[in-house]
Amino acid sequence: MSQRLQGQTAWVSGAASGIGAAIARLFAAEGAQVALADVQTAAGKQVEEEITVAGGTATFLPCDVSREEQVHAAVDQAAARFGGLNIVVNCAGIIHIGPLHELDAGQWDHLMGVNLKSVFFALKYAWPHLSQNARSYMVNIGSISSFVGQAATPAYTASKYAVLGLSRSIALDYAAAGLRCNCVCPGITDTPMLREHLDKTPDAEAALAKRLRRVPLGKALQPSEIAKAVLYFSCEDSAGVTGTSLVVDGGYLAAAEWE
Repeated sequence: MSQRLQGQTAWVSGAASGIGAAIARLFAAEGAQVALADVQTAAGKQVEEEITVAGGTATFLPCDVSREEQVHAAVDQAAARFGGLNIVVNCAGIIHIGPLHELDAGQWDHLMGVNLKSVFFALKYAWPHLSQNARSYMVNIGSISSFVGQAATPAYTASKYAVLGLSRSIALDYAAAGLRCNCVCPGITDTPMLREHLDKTPDAEAALAKRLRRVPLGKALQPSEIAKAVLYFSCEDSAGVTGTSLVVDGGYLAAAEWE
């Protein structure tokens, strides 16, 4: 492994499963000290153990990213434990399936808290630590829903459009201080969130196969593939790149029809 993150400390939200866990494992393998922020305590501690057994450095920090005080505490704990903070990855996310008129205000607010407001909290409380570095990095996880609508996920789609726009604003406001902020936008990725979505259908595997017929590469992406894109934005491999997005979707957005 190239150890591109040697000596760096990364704070990763949603790190207990799916894409977030893949990012945490890759970052640790690349030499980073990784703080795993998530509400899923058992799963988060399992990822911490896996990283430690593999020779990496990680600590699990219980954190509901929709709660300001918990984000504040988790960020400060990570910086105190590892002696600073260089990289913030906002990966935590939830989804609600159904038409807009069936959504109540509490569900809307909770989804926006996890998917969007958490980015605000993370920047607000990480900035005092990130600003101590000549170079620092923030990567936010968007979606193909940052660019197009998808059926039955109106709040999720709204949140992911907003994450992309917020990433661009952060990039502009903090560039002169050495922070680069970018957005990785995955397509259909085999995660617990995808499985939750598919499980709402009568036949999950048939529903997945139908969706994948719209993907030129013909397969669901793996979390590890998304993690590599996040790594690119989290080191000097991407020097000079800020305020942009990287779509990793197997060609999904390339054309309306491709067959």
